[in-house]
Amino acid sequence: MTFRSNGCGSLRTTDVDKEVTLSGWVHKRRDHGGLIFIDLRDSSGIAQAVFNPEANYESHTKAHSLRSEWVVKVEGIVRMRPKEAVNPHLPTGEIEVIVDNLEILNPSLVPPFEIAEDKEPAEDLRLKYRYLDLRRQRCRERLVLRHRVMQRARRFLDEKGFLEIETPQLIRSTPEGARDFLVPSRLIPGKFYALPQSPQLFKQILMVAGFERYFQVARCFRDEDLRADRQPEFTQLDIEASFIEEEDIYSLMEGFVRSLFLDVLGIDIPIPFIRIPYDDALLRFGTDKPDLRFDMEIRDLSYLSETDIKIFQTAPTIRGLKCQGLAWSRKESDELLEFVKNKGAGGLAWFKVEGESLSSPLAKFLKEDELKRLRSEFSVSIGDIILVVADKKKVVQQALSELRLHLGEKLGLIKESFSFCWIIDPPLMEYSEEEKAYKPSHHPFTSPKETDWQIMSISPEKAKARAYDLVLNGSEIGGGSIRIHRKELQEIVFNSLKIQEEAKKEFDFLLTAFSYGAPPHGGIALGLDRLIMMMAGASSIRDVIAFPKTQTGTCPLTSAPFPVSAEQLLELGIRILSK
Repeated sequence: MTFRSNGCGSLRTTDVDKEVTLSGWVHKRRDHGGLIFIDLRDSSGIAQAVFNPEANYESHTKAHSLRSEWVVKVEGIVRMRPKEAVNPHLPTGEIEVIVDNLEILNPSLVPPFEIAEDKEPAEDLRLKYRYLDLRRQRCRERLVLRHRVMQRARRFLDEKGFLEIETPQLIRSTPEGARDFLVPSRLIPGKFYALPQSPQLFKQILMVAGFERYFQVARCFRDEDLRADRQPEFTQLDIEASFIEEEDIYSLMEGFVRSLFLDVLGIDIPIPFIRIPYDDALLRFGTDKPDLRFDMEIRDLSYLSETDIKIFQTAPTIRGLKCQGLAWSRKESDELLEFVKNKGAGGLAWFKVEGESLSSPLAKFLKEDELKRLRSEFSVSIGDIILVVADKKKVVQQALSELRLHLGEKLGLIKESFSFCWIIDPPLMEYSEEEKAYKPSHHPFTSPKETDWQIMSISPEKAKARAYDLVLNGSEIGGGSIRIHRKELQEIVFNSLKIQEEAKKEFDFLLTAFSYGAPPHGGIALGLDRLIMMMAGASSIRDVIAFPKTQTGTCPLTSAPFPVSAEQLLELGIRILSK
């Protein structure tokens, strides 16, 4: 090859005395008397190049002009480094290249930040100059990890007989829970496409079409508020199959996760995963996304409403947890009280285990048998603290869930591991006080439990869904369900959701397809960005996406979204109104 015979990071002691050609970026330059050293970097790693005036005076003179991030080509001989100059932190640390010829391929402006692993520039600066940020080894490794995850996913599913089929990116707008991104049609003025929030409808149509095993690395779009683990455009591994039940999905995905982690990270994930019913998860952990890397489960203490403590007598829900190893003090008590108040709770009661008794400002209001019962709810030791929140059910759940995580981090209880679980049997739908209507907990195509069809018209909120979420370390990384595959049953769910007329207009093509022999089917979608973020140990999905948006949905690199010309708007029949 004209520009290189080897990658910079591939050279080893076995290459000594070999003539090589290397090309890359100047990572660092050091002048040591008559010698000039540069660390030359390419995608494979770093090699040290040495310019000696006695070896080649012209190249040595030219090397004086080199600066960080200049692109150069060097030709020379591989030599062993002197023992005192060996760098044990580099794979190439035992050798160096004595340069015979230097060619400057492209100089560089002074970068706005140093390309270094030990210095983290501000995120807005990193994203504005993303092409420089991506030169850092950590950034590169995360994108290499992303590549390996996607390749392993494709191989695994191909081996299982799944076909990768692309679905449209310009579709009609359908209610899927979040706002659609709309795309105006120039050829049909006044009408719009929507970018897909998921391939949901099309993958079900593929099942009707007889493609019994489908998958897609799908780009999806949702116009919603952003946070560290959310982007307006994201990638999911979308899977659908016919003639399956929940057990088939559990087995398939557990095998996939185990294969993925073993192949990519060298970690053997134990299977099968724990399965926790939705209601049980809320009771034990206060959330349907429990972090199982540490204990500290929540207990129902509703019997305290029968005591003489007024705040317990009037509270709809009373729950608590036990904390070990907490250095208890007035300051600690005040800090935890403030913490739960910030989560919406009205207060926090505490009881400290001292010998056979419990000490607390509230202990004097409890009878001896009530104190014993409180102790018996938890396996307690001297010094343990029992923390209790009494309030509305959702407030108690959120406050204790957040308190549990806070204490887990504070006390160093969270293990460095990967802990998976399935959350099963969630409600099919939930009542929205704001909209005064039932809303699907997952989406309107999820099948209720076979035993719950009869209660759909009487108490829809009691119906359980044939749905499942895959949770890793307290974050949902995937979700799916067994779908409704018969037209008359889909219409029952639409009717319960009060969207029958809307459904007739927006989902008519799906209902019609169900009339032509749709097989039983179901599937799951994994959020690849979030999964890869956790595999990489990153703190944000932006760290594992090549060109992410900020938390405000903008791209500092390209300045998108951007205003368009009046001519473009006129061509689309669009006028922008001021607020």
